[in-house]
Amino acid sequence: MRLIFFGTPEFAVPALKALINSGHEVLAVVSQPDRRSGRGRHPVLSPVKAEAQSAGLTLLQPKTVKEAGFLEELKRLNPDSIVTAAYGQLLPLEILRLPKFGCINIHASLLPKYRGAAPINWAIINGDKTAGITMMLMDEGMDTGPILLQSEEAIRDEDTAATLSERLSLIGAEALIKTLEMLKNGLIKPVPQSGDASSAPLLKKENGLIRWLLPADKLNNFIRGINPWPGAYTFLDGKRIKILKAVSVDGNGDAGVIFSANKNELLVGTGKGLLSLLQVQPAGKPVMSIKLFLQGRRLREGMKFDDEPSD
Repeated sequence: MRLIFFGTPEFAVPALKALINSGHEVLAVVSQPDRRSGRGRHPVLSPVKAEAQSAGLTLLQPKTVKEAGFLEELKRLNPDSIVTAAYGQLLPLEILRLPKFGCINIHASLLPKYRGAAPINWAIINGDKTAGITMMLMDEGMDTGPILLQSEEAIRDEDTAATLSERLSLIGAEALIKTLEMLKNGLIKPVPQSGDASSAPLLKKENGLIRWLLPADKLNNFIRGINPWPGAYTFLDGKRIKILKAVSVDGNGDAGVIFSANKNELLVGTGKGLLSLLQVQPAGKPVMSIKLFLQGRRLREGMKFDDEPSD
């Protein structure tokens, strides 16, 4: 099949690689414009752009998919299908109607659960035991199109958004190739979504603030679900500190207050139970184990983690 691939982050790279190695013809790759990052505000290539350039593929980076020149280029390429994976923009009807086999999206949830930009994060935050991949025939809605194929994956106790995303990206790549072959041979029929729908809105930096009144097990899920982005954070002695790994333990203490601190362990009270911090990152410092963090710091029972920096 003659295909155009839309994608931007690391999650989309395995799918692009699978297409390149599958024998399908990748006519072009579409990725979001380069973002500026760091102190020098230098342009940063998206992972998909880097992969496309490495493979010598035609690359398109429109500011918006509604640009007239971009639409004309897609028409000129005349793809059999368009594949999207975490591209970052909704496709207008003009594009959706262009390929004869339609536009196919790799979505990282078992639709209709978690429609939106951050399905992996919210599945972990909400304490789900399973996640998955849905191959979907796109329509104008936000992840509302009919289902072509689904694959379920267990969420492990130690999973973060990063580790689960990596597994699901590989499952999605495999499901994509299977879906394209079945679609080409008329062996798959789109099925309308059914069941209770839920949303997975995009996470912002401020969404990482830890609310210590939550139970310890929910805080553990929250910390895992937003690792690496936006990252769970709190404040101690007026200074911001990220918490990358923790575990809930039995016990009771005041929310946000250090219950116990010694050279190997830091226990903090929550709305229910205690949270044992395992891996943290103080402001301006590298990620470190809690044992290393406690060295040289005079933390004591009764000190409190705050919701905002002190004046």
